[in-house]
Amino acid sequence: MAGYSIASLSKLVEQFERMPGVGHKSAQRMAFYVLNLKPEQAKTFAESILQAHEKIKQCERCCNLSEEALCPICKNEMRDQTTICVVEDPRDVMAFERTHEFDGTYHVLRGVISPMNGIGPEDITIKELLARLSDGTVKEVIMATNPTVEGEATAMYISRLLKPMGITVSRLAYGVPVGADLEYADEVTLTRALEGRRTL
Repeated sequence: MAGYSIASLSKLVEQFERMPGVGHKSAQRMAFYVLNLKPEQAKTFAESILQAHEKIKQCERCCNLSEEALCPICKNEMRDQTTICVVEDPRDVMAFERTHEFDGTYHVLRGVISPMNGIGPEDITIKELLARLSDGTVKEVIMATNPTVEGEATAMYISRLLKPMGITVSRLAYGVPVGADLEYADEVTLTRALEGRRTL
């Protein structure tokens, strides 16, 4: 007996399945949700994806997501310019911002050093970070990479580069379990991690 299949639906399910953490059943649910949208809603949905792709770029200073040359955090003169919190991913910035506890700025590495995956220091935004530190404004760099082997190695690599510059380098005190991602941590855990950071 031949299997039941609609080519355009299968293609839509395949696209959703490409998303991290989305299995076949979840992808099917999303595909059927899209199918059940009214034509104008489907058009708005598709346009939102295209618009995000076209408008969102990388902040020239911190490498976070931005629709302009500088992201809203870098443009905010009320933020403490002497402290930079270094994170792996733009989602980590959003996690910290939800705590309302950190008033410094960020630097998004866009990954971590991972020789097993062929990612070296030159493949993430370390040189952009070093360029930001050259004028002597920054006094402390908080290493907030995830508590994974790669995250720890990246934090140590960067701290060794910064030590001769006379900048205090601290590491988050994690209430986050080893192997967990920051984006899933709750606000209280992240706040405690910030408060309990230690010097590297």
